[in-house]
Amino acid sequence: MSTKSTESAGTRRSAAAAGLSIVVPLFNEASGLVALHERIAAVARILKETRNLHTELVYVDDGSSDATLEIAETLPAGPSDVQVVSLSRNFGKEAALLAGLDHARLGAVLFMDGDGQHPPSLIETLVARWLDDGYDVVYTAKAHRENEPWLRRTSVHWFYALINLGARQKIPEDAGDFRLLSPRAATALRQMPERNRFFKGLSSWIGFRQMRVDYEPARRAHGATTWSPWTLIGLSIEGLTSFSVAPLRIASLLGLMLAAVALVFGIDILIGTLIYGKDVPGYPSIVVGVMVIGGAQLVMIGVLGEYIGKLLSEVKARPVYFVAEHSVKTASGSAEDKPQPAATRAAE
Repeated sequence: MSTKSTESAGTRRSAAAAGLSIVVPLFNEASGLVALHERIAAVARILKETRNLHTELVYVDDGSSDATLEIAETLPAGPSDVQVVSLSRNFGKEAALLAGLDHARLGAVLFMDGDGQHPPSLIETLVARWLDDGYDVVYTAKAHRENEPWLRRTSVHWFYALINLGARQKIPEDAGDFRLLSPRAATALRQMPERNRFFKGLSSWIGFRQMRVDYEPARRAHGATTWSPWTLIGLSIEGLTSFSVAPLRIASLLGLMLAAVALVFGIDILIGTLIYGKDVPGYPSIVVGVMVIGGAQLVMIGVLGEYIGKLLSEVKARPVYFVAEHSVKTASGSAEDKPQPAATRAAE
């Protein structure tokens, strides 16, 4: 074995000794939280027995309106420590993921949804790819979208095509938030200072060794999804404007194209009038031209407005989230309130 591979194996053993934080953002998941916790705890027990990997669960309540917080605070620790972080209101999933990352106390960090559609049984596979194969970012992606409507499949495809347009580091298509970051990858992600965050993009942008694991999402067993079509459209716009400048480039190309068409049309009118004595086209063509150009200008102004809004948010430097309550239960059975880790992105 080479010196480099020996050092890598030693680094992974040290990372395993540091442990794994499992971050689960929650929003109105009271009906299925107990069952989800039991499934994750069972996997944590296996990791402890087979790999001597210490784990902790970090539940982030993102301003739920049901009993999610009350149930989370009653979840037992063992074999994992249990942290419960309650945000002061609903800040959105990206803020909840960041809160979990900021509060994770162990080396590696694994993110998964709280609706049960991310199978806890897959955690062992992600951990194996990290510890055995040395990957720093192990992300999951839907194996297929055959059961989804044609419109949604097409929209997703064009979203990734647009966000990856001209990007040096591509965001894998169909990748989700269910992923594991090694200690150094988690440290790199913490160094991202922006407040308008797109988790999938940032975790791809940091680089390191990355691997895709395909999976079949489970059916939601409890409650109803909060992701409406309008919410998904908003999230897509947020991701595009937070992570990519492709809309600005498209707006510029559209402006150049319209200017070229207008120039050709103008030259054609000029030649036809001066040389062939044709009449200048009347009001209908002028009105149509003004409407087309005016509509394109409004679209471009809207795109610029989205980016200016992002700049305004960054300049204001408001915290991404506020913590209302924070508690920790250790696997030994003790419970204590812990102050929030010092961070510029949150306030308690």
